[in-house]
Amino acid sequence: MVGAAIARELARYRLDCVLLEAGPDVGAGTSKANTAIWHTGFDAKPGTLEARLVRRGHELLGEHAPALGIPLEPVGALLVAWNAEELAALPGIRERAEANGCPDVRPVALQELYRREPHLGPGATGALEVPGEGIVCPWTTPLAFATEAVAGGVELRLATRVEGVRPADQGQDGHELATTAGPVRARWLVNAAGLHADELDRMLGHDGFTVTPRRGQLVVFDKLARPLLRHILLPVPTATTKGVLVAPTVFGNLLLGPTAEDIGDKADTASTAEGLAGLLARGARILPGLLAEEVTAVYAGLRAATEHADYQIRVHAGQRYACVGGVRSTGLTSSLAIAEHVVGELGRAGLPLHLKPGVERVRMPNIGEAFPRPYRSAAAIAADPDHGRIVCHCERVTRGELLAAVRSAIPPRDLDGLRRRTRVLMGRCQGFYCTGAVASLFAEASGRSMAEVLGVPPGVRGGRPRSRGATP
Repeated sequence: MVGAAIARELARYRLDCVLLEAGPDVGAGTSKANTAIWHTGFDAKPGTLEARLVRRGHELLGEHAPALGIPLEPVGALLVAWNAEELAALPGIRERAEANGCPDVRPVALQELYRREPHLGPGATGALEVPGEGIVCPWTTPLAFATEAVAGGVELRLATRVEGVRPADQGQDGHELATTAGPVRARWLVNAAGLHADELDRMLGHDGFTVTPRRGQLVVFDKLARPLLRHILLPVPTATTKGVLVAPTVFGNLLLGPTAEDIGDKADTASTAEGLAGLLARGARILPGLLAEEVTAVYAGLRAATEHADYQIRVHAGQRYACVGGVRSTGLTSSLAIAEHVVGELGRAGLPLHLKPGVERVRMPNIGEAFPRPYRSAAAIAADPDHGRIVCHCERVTRGELLAAVRSAIPPRDLDGLRRRTRVLMGRCQGFYCTGAVASLFAEASGRSMAEVLGVPPGVRGGRPRSRGATP
């Protein structure tokens, strides 16, 4: 998310840029697995870089999302207290909100709270309204940023992991990166490596922070649960986590989570029986009717938590190097502001920034439930009959949308990437009904083998698609 946003910002200038992505696709790591909240920054620690950039990022994303086709809905939030201690914390949270430039945060009486959320569980002691909070698509956002970067001349290299950094050959100033796809030389280097930002930072001789992955497990409920909720329901935050929330998604589902577990493995995105049971217990208190609804999927993401309470963003002018680390879940909202800040700091450090005329803008297919979809558009179907041919019935995804994704500037490489671009296979059947037809169409349109499309490792015969979630 953050790396793509920085590349998008740099694409506005007369620079030769390359965006290195370790994964097989844009946004296939931490960025795809979060609560997808459009934060106002009301509860950030005042005076921190995070507080300032989340607030600015909220403004920028709200401005650019409609133009880029990023699904975003300002549904508002209610922060609910459940005991006397949490109730006593609400005035301090409101003061913090005002200090962070969110003066519209206000107390909500219990009668009003239950009128506005009639399915809320009994026992709430008080609440604050945070009207500026919203929900956003975590998949379209980084893909839109990267697509704009590529349209602006940035070279995107996927499946390219950085394995080392050393000074360039004699007579050249800058960096030489050893990658899995060969060496890359650059005069300036921006480290937005997420969970691995601390490792890359140490390769450059620094030791300012250590990333300890914080795993967040989440439960996704079927679309039939959506009428249970009108706002995002936020918990009173703690020192380590924003807590377990219940929120709608832009796809029409309800989301419960996340957990907050500090772990040692930066690749451990497994869901656990204990974690899911804890979430369901919390969900039963917050929204009792939720447990009667079907679970569509579960997933887990890793946040790049550090020993510091703030983002770890700094520019080392003498090295021509910028480190952008310690960006946790708020990075979805603050990404455009981080990009604006980092590029500005690079300019002050000596990077020549000369604007290019006529930078191309792009528009992504809007896959949000509250926005026009091709299968409902007579004009879209008249222009392309494939938009009237539904392939994934759970999510109403058409053949036309799948083919458009395959032909896009940054096409998917596998079914998981296709799902993030179109919503295909993410419905209540989780691909049980349509995987065969979708995989066949994808393979034919992209020229890939069925093994590549299905994510079957080389040398394995048969196999099946990688799981996209399982019901507890």
